[in-house]
Amino acid sequence: MYLSPVDRVLTVLPPTSAALSEDETRPYFLWWTEATVGDLRRYLADADADKRGYWLGALLREANTRDVWLFTSPDEVRKEWPHVVRHLGRTRERWAWLLGVADATWPPPEAYVR
Repeated sequence: MYLSPVDRVLTVLPPTSAALSEDETRPYFLWWTEATVGDLRRYLADADADKRGYWLGALLREANTRDVWLFTSPDEVRKEWPHVVRHLGRTRERWAWLLGVADATWPPPEAYVR
């Protein structure tokens, strides 16, 4: 059974702050918004895949890697990958490697205007 690098280290490091388990906490990694931990949990559970992808991408892009796993799992990120990849910016290749998923070319070739 293949274990990606992220699967191997999931239980090694504690979160950066115990406050990240409290719904009213404003997490450091959502610095551009007034969203709380509770808001983030609701956004990540939204029925709209694009909305989930945006917030999951923000989490992966901005949070310390060990804090990411308070809100999601590697399997969930892999499942949502097509909706997340466009929101990862420069962290895309790192997350693809950590999760053992194919690194999607972004933007996709069909997005280029010819």
